[in-house]
Amino acid sequence: MPNQRITLDLPAAILERADQMARILQLPLSDILIRTLTSVLPDIEDCPPDIQAELMQMTWLSDRMLWQIARSQMPEDEQNRLQLLSESQSSGADSPDEEQTLNALRKLYGQITLRKARAYALLSLRGGKPLLSEIQAI
Repeated sequence: MPNQRITLDLPAAILERADQMARILQLPLSDILIRTLTSVLPDIEDCPPDIQAELMQMTWLSDRMLWQIARSQMPEDEQNRLQLLSESQSSGADSPDEEQTLNALRKLYGQITLRKARAYALLSLRGGKPLLSEIQAI
């Protein structure tokens, strides 16, 4: 897709921050704005279709919600089941039901990992400072 020119009215504070970054990095302001939009609007083409919208919507979540996602984990019983089924698959002892369960758990694990990665990426763009309550939870 060729480049397209747009006119955009930005709040003065945002423009000042972008301009400051451009000066510090010695880059054109347009490069800073393009890089920022590229970071915030993820390329989701290789993500499973059933999670694409959720990953895009995370852009507008609060820092608190992003930290909750970033710190989330697969429930321990499901982690244990995933490990056991993975080990039994190695030995070829899986039934069709176990194979289906293993695939579902792998999918869940992958979705959790994608959500966490997106949350950390967005938090990093926002400054990446955990909230006091998040530090205390660690």
